[in-house]
Amino acid sequence: MAALPLIRPVILAGGSGVRLWPLSRPWRPKPFVRLAGPQTLLQQTVERFSASARFAPPLLVCNRAHRFLVAEQLQQMGVVPRAIVLEPVLRNTAPAAAIAALLLAEDDPDSLMLLAPSDHLIQDLPGLHEAIDLAAAAARQGRIVTFGAHPLRPETGYGYIKQDGELADCPGCYRIGRFVEKPDLATAERYLSSGAYMWNSGLFLLSAARLIEEMGRHEPAVLDACRRALAGARDDEDFLRLDEDAFAAQPSIPFDKAVMERTAEGAVVAIDIGWSDVGSWEALHQVAAKDADGNRLDGPVIALDSKNSYLRSDSVPLAVLGLEGIVVVASDDAILVCPLDRSQDLRALVDRLAADPSYAALVEEAPDGGGN
Repeated sequence: MAALPLIRPVILAGGSGVRLWPLSRPWRPKPFVRLAGPQTLLQQTVERFSASARFAPPLLVCNRAHRFLVAEQLQQMGVVPRAIVLEPVLRNTAPAAAIAALLLAEDDPDSLMLLAPSDHLIQDLPGLHEAIDLAAAAARQGRIVTFGAHPLRPETGYGYIKQDGELADCPGCYRIGRFVEKPDLATAERYLSSGAYMWNSGLFLLSAARLIEEMGRHEPAVLDACRRALAGARDDEDFLRLDEDAFAAQPSIPFDKAVMERTAEGAVVAIDIGWSDVGSWEALHQVAAKDADGNRLDGPVIALDSKNSYLRSDSVPLAVLGLEGIVVVASDDAILVCPLDRSQDLRALVDRLAADPSYAALVEEAPDGGGN
């Protein structure tokens, strides 16, 4: 049996997670919050790829305003990264992936890089590693492999991947029929019953050289801006600061749209590993351990005659009576109350807070923390 290739994790930590307000804020977004266990989501992500010799030290890409959060949380784990790259402005996942590929290609153009969001939950770690090993065979042949999670319900907050025929030279890897962005409920129900669609997990495995080639073919302006941003980058203690003017001179575009929906080299591996993007309080409630009444209780919470609710306090004692299907989350300076099935709509409420001078400070943008 051929030796398994070394996988180089690239952890993308640039999101905001407004649907998990009030715990997730611009200055301390979702990846840096303890939502599902004693570690933050970022630390859980790093841990997945640190317990095995199959993985090289991770490369992280984050907003410069969050650099000290990233460095501190890695230090708490005793993890020394390949690099912590600071984005001067937000430009979504395609530019972040291109920057990582250009850096890793300096080490080895044939490096297999695993693009991983920093804020997802995966419950079956051995299952994830098995899927990565399966995908590596296709990635070494030049494929761009994504991972499709087995759908558990007609979810309208996720993207979907349609699976086509199996690749003859890579058992367990399938051609991609199509991508679909966040369908309506009726469409999601059809996808679930068909058995041909999977949730798009946002995980990708491919070589650095393949990513550079595909970006050059489909988004040459993005690749050029990333090359210039790296050429003008400077080291700053533990961080690599990209040139702001060069990096800002490109569109904001996700990797799915820049590459995966256009490439002829896409493939998908099915996973059933307890994956969730925990992108809302409802999603977190679905994967969390609950009591006999279906409640998730976190912190100093007392619940009486309440069912199927997510109840959390990080500050004062929280007492609830007679609630069903409700989210109540209390932070140090704000309290959220909403139906569980409306938590996907929380962005509209955050936008309303931002527009009101009395409450804008609760959702204001992250301070840079000093310097460029």
